[in-house]
Amino acid sequence: MSLYDSSFPQMTRMLGQVLVWLDKAEAYAQKKKFDPEVLLAARLAPDQWNLRRQIQNVIAWPLRLGALLTGAELPQLETGDETIAELRARIGKAIEQVKAVKPEQLKGAEDRTIPLFFLPGKGMKAPEFVFGFALPNFYFHATTAYSILRHNGLDVGKSDFIGSLDLRDL
Repeated sequence: MSLYDSSFPQMTRMLGQVLVWLDKAEAYAQKKKFDPEVLLAARLAPDQWNLRRQIQNVIAWPLRLGALLTGAELPQLETGDETIAELRARIGKAIEQVKAVKPEQLKGAEDRTIPLFFLPGKGMKAPEFVFGFALPNFYFHATTAYSILRHNGLDVGKSDFIGSLDLRDL
């Protein structure tokens, strides 16, 4: 499976699931009569990022990966106090940007050494970077965001995390 097929379609689908979680968060807050923006400050542990920052990282990873694998400029991670509406807009824009990455743009990326933005002067071969670092980080932040919402009482389950499946008759 190519680097493209193993990452970008799944990341796009997960970004779409984050929108589902935000829908459920707003419905839950409306039902319980509290401001849904309160959830953005929620966290699982005092030393862990809050929901807002987790979602910002879920948004950032596909964009970073696209830039690193195509040789484009690395996007800046936005970490401001965005509202749910602003996060939704950024997710929508990110989905468009990720869908704009085409498999042919990654031709030869398997041989590229990806510079590590957090360790100047160090890098990883692209496949190891994708499977050993980028995807685990992406799913770590997605799982943590999901868990924060679940911990705060949202009725979300595995199907809300995974999304729809492409089922076929046997």
